Formats: sequence, structure tokens, C-alpha cells
Amino acid sequence: MRAIWTGSIAFGLVNVPVKLYSATESHDVNMHQVHEKDGGRIRNQHRCQECGKVVESDDMVKAYDDGENRVILTKDDFEALPADENDDLEVLQFVPNDQIDPIMLEKSYFLEPTSKTPKSYLLLRQTLEDTDRTAIVTITLRTRTRLATLRVCGKVLMIQTLRWADEIRDVDFKGVDSQAKISKKELDMSAKLVESYSEDFTPEEFNDDYQEELRKLIDAKIDKGESLDLEKAFGDEEEDEEPGGDVIDLMEALQKSVDSSRSSKKGSASSKKGSSTSGAKKSSGKSGAKKSSGKSSSSNSGKKKTG
Repeated sequence: MRAIWTGSIAFGLVNVPVKLYSATESHDVNMHQVHEKDGGRIRNQHRCQECGKVVESDDMVKAYDDGENRVILTKDDFEALPADENDDLEVLQFVPNDQIDPIMLEKSYFLEPTSKTPKSYLLLRQTLEDTDRTAIVTITLRTRTRLATLRVCGKVLMIQTLRWADEIRDVDFKGVDSQAKISKKELDMSAKLVESYSEDFTPEEFNDDYQEELRKLIDAKIDKGESLDLEKAFGDEEEDEEPGGDVIDLMEALQKSVDSSRSSKKGSASSKKGSSTSGAKKSSGKSGAKKSSGKSSSSNSGKKKTG
């Protein structure tokens, strides 16, 4: 495994140095296209429709086309966008575990503690377990800021990127609103059928039969000598980045974060109280004015409250 991101989980004044690793991988047999006649590898070429020349990747830029206008966006244009440049995985809020709809989940990543004394990592893991909470965080991957969940997976912390709310399609299938009547007998029989299949889920029991048979076919062709000598693939580059710094005083950072949160709440409460007092004085002044005009103060006061 190779780390694809190095940074810190940040919530309050607590800082948890971590590295990010892809949690999943494909088990599909890697294949590519070749010329059937001689087995030569087929290479794709990018050819310009205007001039007919082959274009190298360094000369390519992106463009948006709405059917009438084409806007070309250069590398400098993308760099000018307000992408988050820090290495913090910022916690926005903690939510109940059951509030995360699985349809929003995308790719999963493992988080490795990189501190020499990973107490803050273990503390966060235990806190999430004890409170049955999932953290909603933001993380910047490949210049794009993503929304993600931070949760416990066994002994490690895991990140799962989320789709944005407007990326979930609205559906209106006519069949789901059908008024077809379902009898009690049908429900009972359906429940019995479900019960007959009921057991604990053990993913290790299931195999990808297609990929297994494909591998057998490839091995059989190799045994028969129906293979070509190919260049060995290059290995992955090593990750040389150093781990992040340690949290010097975890309790102090936690206490300051809690105090800061309480202070902000008190300030908000005081502001609301002052506003209500000011409003009461204004109301009193208006009531007095209405008395002098000969109107009932109790009637006006009642109107003011119901309003």
C-alpha cells in the first residue's frame, strides 16, 4: 500500500497526524487491446478534428461546450479556483451513524496514525465508538475539495468520500405508487421465504466466478505456449514523506476547544438577550404612545404578542 495523502485531522485545537490509503482495489484481470494478427499493443492517439494532427498530452487543455459556445480552460484557470491548499482534514460536525444514507458513499480510504505517540488517534477512535457518531469532514484530493465521512472501521479510522446532495437523482416511478392489494397470506408466505434465506452476511463466502474462470483460461493458454514475451511493468514509487508532528498536550488542546465552544455559545446567548431587552423597551415606548392616543394598552399589548 502507498499513501496518497498526508496531513492531519483537525477538530477544535486537537490535531491528529495521519496518512491516507485507498481501502479497496479491483481484483479484475488487467487486459489491454492488441492487434490480433501479430499481438502488437494498440496505442491510442489523440487527433485534432480541426488540423488533423496528433496532439500530445502537454498541448491539451479542457473546454466546456454548451452547444453554442465553447469555453477553453487552461491550467492557470484551474489553479486560480478557490481550492483548499492546507493539509488539514477538517471536522465540520459529528452526526448519528444512522443519518448517513449509503447512496451518498463513494470511495473508501484507511487512515494511518503517523505520530510517534498516537494517543490522539486512539482517543478520537474510542470517542466515535462510544458516542455512535460519524464525523463529517472536508478533504482536498487532487486539487478538489470533497465532503466525506470519518468513521471507525475495526481498529482504524476510515474516510469515505460523499456525493453532494444535488448529485442524487430524484425518481418518480409509477409502479411504486400502485394501489395493488397485498393479502395477509401473501405477506406471510413472503416472510417465510425471506426467513428461509436469512443468515449472517459473510462476504468471504462469495467469489467472482467470471474472474476465476478467466484466470484459468489465461493459465491454460500459457501452459500450451500461446503467450508472448512482454516487458515487465514498472513498480510503484516509494513514499518518502515524513510523519507529522506529535500532539504535545492533548488534554490542554481538548480543554481549550471545549472552553472556546462554550464561550461562543454564551456570547450568542448574551446577544440574543440584549436584543430581546431592547425590543421590550421599544414595545413599552410604543404602548405609551398608544395610551395617549386613547387606545387600550391591553388590547395593543395582546396584538403585539400574537404578532
